[in-house]
Amino acid sequence: MIPSMKQNRWLYVCLGLLMFCLAVTMTPAKASVPQFTTSTINLSLSTSQPTNHLEQGRTLYQSGRFAEAVTAWQTAVQKYHAQGDRTNEALSLSYLSLAQQELSQWEAARQSIEQGVKILQTAKPSADAIIWAQILNTQANLQLRIGQSETALDTWQQAQKYYEQAGDNIGSFGSQINQAQALQSLGFYRRSKQQLQMLTQQLQAMPDSEVKVSGLRSLGLALHAIGDSQSQQVLEESLATANKITANTQLSSILSSLGKVASDFQDPEAALNYFEDAQTAATNPNELLQARLGHFKLLVDYNKLEYAIPLAPQLQQQLSELPPSHSSLYAAINFVATLNKLENPEKVLPLPELAELMSLTVKSAQQIQDAPAQAYALHQWGQLYSARKQWGEAQELTHKSLSIARQLQANDIIAQSAWQVGKLYKQQGDRPNAIRAYTEAVQSLKALRGDMIAVNPDVQFSFRESIEPVYREFVSLLLDEQPTQSALIEARALIESLQIAELDNFFREACLDKAQQIDSVDPTATVIYPIILSDRLAVILSQAGQPLRYYVTHKSQADIEQTLDRFLVALNPVSNSQERDKLSQQIYDWLIRPAEQEQAFKNTKTLVFVLDGKLRNIPIAALFNGQEYLIEKYAVALSPGLQLMAAQSFQQTNIQAIVGGISESRHGFSALPAVKSEVKQISQKVNSSTLLNQRFTNQTLANSVKSSRANIVHLATHGQFSSRLEDTFLLTWDGQVNVQELSELLKNRSGDSSKAIELLVLSACDTATGDERAVLGLAGLAVKSGARSTIATLWPVKDNAAEMLMTRFYDQLRQPQITKAEALRQAQINLIRQTNFQDPFFWSAFVLVGNWL
Repeated sequence: MIPSMKQNRWLYVCLGLLMFCLAVTMTPAKASVPQFTTSTINLSLSTSQPTNHLEQGRTLYQSGRFAEAVTAWQTAVQKYHAQGDRTNEALSLSYLSLAQQELSQWEAARQSIEQGVKILQTAKPSADAIIWAQILNTQANLQLRIGQSETALDTWQQAQKYYEQAGDNIGSFGSQINQAQALQSLGFYRRSKQQLQMLTQQLQAMPDSEVKVSGLRSLGLALHAIGDSQSQQVLEESLATANKITANTQLSSILSSLGKVASDFQDPEAALNYFEDAQTAATNPNELLQARLGHFKLLVDYNKLEYAIPLAPQLQQQLSELPPSHSSLYAAINFVATLNKLENPEKVLPLPELAELMSLTVKSAQQIQDAPAQAYALHQWGQLYSARKQWGEAQELTHKSLSIARQLQANDIIAQSAWQVGKLYKQQGDRPNAIRAYTEAVQSLKALRGDMIAVNPDVQFSFRESIEPVYREFVSLLLDEQPTQSALIEARALIESLQIAELDNFFREACLDKAQQIDSVDPTATVIYPIILSDRLAVILSQAGQPLRYYVTHKSQADIEQTLDRFLVALNPVSNSQERDKLSQQIYDWLIRPAEQEQAFKNTKTLVFVLDGKLRNIPIAALFNGQEYLIEKYAVALSPGLQLMAAQSFQQTNIQAIVGGISESRHGFSALPAVKSEVKQISQKVNSSTLLNQRFTNQTLANSVKSSRANIVHLATHGQFSSRLEDTFLLTWDGQVNVQELSELLKNRSGDSSKAIELLVLSACDTATGDERAVLGLAGLAVKSGARSTIATLWPVKDNAAEMLMTRFYDQLRQPQITKAEALRQAQINLIRQTNFQDPFFWSAFVLVGNWL
């Protein structure tokens, strides 16, 4: 992950807002320092002697030379203090805090801005509103970056009032964008989205101008940062307006932004066109470089090396000739990082040339005192040698990177460099040191959970390359030899941590985890942890009061995944049932039979699976042993990790439900005629309020959840699960509700856990076509909804079958002393044995995720 996660988190949005603020017209005849954090400002300074230090600091900051900017602004602080100019002393401290934030000097940044605020509070005469606005904006920026989202929101609201008091509508607009970001960090997704939509409307109503162009671009980037697909439309409006008023200096940056968005939305053709147009429109060397780098990364990511190779020498030369700055360092680092993703970077450029570029980058980082960039450059440099199997050089460089990262307490860099060190030790057969290095890497990743939220979607892209393999390789290392109990316990904890990390990455924020061991959840349950490694399928079994058990099948990952894919295809009712049963038995033999042969399940009523990778896509209940399905022997539940599960038994005596759905065709989705009957039947079986068709809107659902004491929410409507947050949604009469909005809506009960939704049922959902990790969206929704349990479908089931299964489920759920997993099991057995829907396609799609009690 390059650059550091904290920098990544803000750089993506800040660059757009910087362009926005630079478009602001400054007051003539007075020195001015434009705001260049996540807001805008039109600031006039008094023309006193130290102004040149402020100007010097501004120039240095904008060129990415943050350490030198710190020196310049420290000088300005001293000189203004000597002159007794309290206002400009406070302003200089504000700028100083900005530069210190960029250098990750959080404590120094806090002291600078707090000193600035204190000076303003005692200044006579009182400072202008615009000065207060800027200083509060800087303070809020710091507060959000160190995780104080609620305080940041309050501070930005104060800043907005000062901007409005000063008549600075643009500054007010920037503050409101920032408030939307803070709201999102606090989990108020609907409010955040509403605020950004309101700002979009305000901008669209403005007369065409460069400020409007920059504002739309900033807003587009902010929308993209929270996963809103409207971002592309807003950026296109920015582009259209820029073309209309011939704002040529802004065209390239907008086009590059559109290229990045298109790439993140997996539209490489559109991204390629945008990056090519951005190069044509560039009005300065930096814009041209950024467009070329975006173009180059796209080609490498999509393995179009025949087009990437001719670009590489030009980029390498241009990067070598750039003067040292924060942006030039990370441009070079990202260039090499892109190549390091290849199995052999020398396919594109010779190793000596790439190594020379990283050597130059390390020296430049030392020159401008950018220690994080130095550590990252050393890490990438070490990776180059590792790809060439020059272990000694790789180890020396990576250890240097790790040493700097430890001094900085930069967990993002520690995680990557310690992982690389671990791989190098493993390669050399030094298992104890490899385990120590992997342990440090995992500990750093856990410490980063709050920062990996990744407003920047690059983190989502890099998860499978930079985070997931750390866990998998460590599990593999622990299980390489005949594992001890302590090794199995650690491996199980790693599998749990990987589940959490995947969900953190899905939501771009840390999921709430409540650690609770299985022993205290249900002594009649066995938890099964299968994990697909490169050369085997490992299975760990956990039971109350028993040592962990371990089984292994030595097969390649490719063979295992091919079998899983073939089984999924064979579940189609038109497929050959004998082929389906054969494949099903094969998977049964991997996951279940070894434990059954040892009679490990003799006291087990429920099997709880913490599934991994492509195993998530298959219906575990439909595994076949040659005589019967797994569901005919045990209740089955899925868990995204027991650390995420809040355990509490369900009280059948007081079922109250909200039952909603759409039976008619709506928003391009087909009609579901049996939904009308499903809603009616369920409402007759349990005490419930119904929301059908026109009554099933976002607002009525929100109002019903907030005002009722319902413990079940049953939604029979189209929906989609995806590995992409923005593509996971449910359909309501008036549109779509994404997973974050649904989460906020279901939790809207004053945070009282005793009022939590016990069961969320989604009876008509589908997984995104062609998305191998789509079921991650189901796990994400199950965790984020706040419901203790979720029942949903892995694929769309004939609505008559869904109606039949759901009504039987509620019949069972009303029985005393029955668990939710057992109620679902009995409903599925009923379809197998007493209906025309005995084919696994119709009943096995229904899965219970979360608390099975």
